Amino acid sequence: MSDNQNKAMTADPAVLSVKRYSLADRMSKVALDKIGRSYNHGGLFSEFLSSLPDILAASELLRAAAAIAEAHRNGRPVILGMGAHPIKVGLSPIIIDLMERGVITAVATNGASIVHDFELAYAGFTSEDVAAELCKGTFGMAQETGVMLNTAIIKAVEKGLGLGKAIGSFILHEKTVKYKEISIFARACELGVPATVHVAIGTDIIHMHPEADGAAIGEGSLRDFRLLASLIRGLEGGVFINLGSAVIIPEVFMKALNLARNISGADKQIQRFTAINMDFISHYRAQVNVLQRPAHGSGTAINLIGHHEIMFPLLAAAIKEHLKGHDCDGS
Repeated sequence: MSDNQNKAMTADPAVLSVKRYSLADRMSKVALDKIGRSYNHGGLFSEFLSSLPDILAASELLRAAAAIAEAHRNGRPVILGMGAHPIKVGLSPIIIDLMERGVITAVATNGASIVHDFELAYAGFTSEDVAAELCKGTFGMAQETGVMLNTAIIKAVEKGLGLGKAIGSFILHEKTVKYKEISIFARACELGVPATVHVAIGTDIIHMHPEADGAAIGEGSLRDFRLLASLIRGLEGGVFINLGSAVIIPEVFMKALNLARNISGADKQIQRFTAINMDFISHYRAQVNVLQRPAHGSGTAINLIGHHEIMFPLLAAAIKEHLKGHDCDGS
């Protein structure tokens, strides 16, 4: 700006009458007590957590951990809803650990989860190259996965079981399964932790196999939906987590919550709980059907966006830090 222009602006009456205030009187979003600190090599994990900025996602992560820890201390449910991706990125041991500690009290998954859970437990590996196999028409055609899971579903549903209990019991007792300890469903079965599977026919590779029985799959999944609704009836003061499901779990959760409220009646509505969504990107259904609509009113909604393989281990470790001296050993 030239000297002449500066003089002209200074002389402008409109500029001279501009309204200002003291910086000390302004509300600000960031202050020294909120900013992060450098983490020192060799420090404790609790020191790392306390070094995080008390801002945005870091603040929300710690708020989520505190809500889960509080629910656990108060004997309230913590229900983990999830897609299959958490299993594919190696989170099964962390989920199982939280189940064993009594933090996660129930698991609700989509149909793909039983595929990857079974393959890891049976063979020690999972997750094929979809693009390469699709070109050849061989995607999802592993014989063991198709035959064994479909057969297990048919037999267990005939006995009155839902899909989650059916697969958990099968993996737990099948002698050819080498790595039972890595199965979320088998461990849930052992611990008595409810595990439900919510299926959309045609979405999972086992539906392409001739052994697939739509009646058995549908009946088992419907039983699990009703089981989930009964669990959500006790969600007051608890936590529901949606980990990496963009469509199925958000839709199922909203309907199960509505059914639970319908059955409970007006005097026992499920209102005061924490809904947590964790995903790599923001999805419409998770935002609306897990956070906005269910937590409307007195509920708490927390949205954490980031890679599962980083965010969930951080959350799990932060929960254990909160529970030090309670019934977790913090290891």
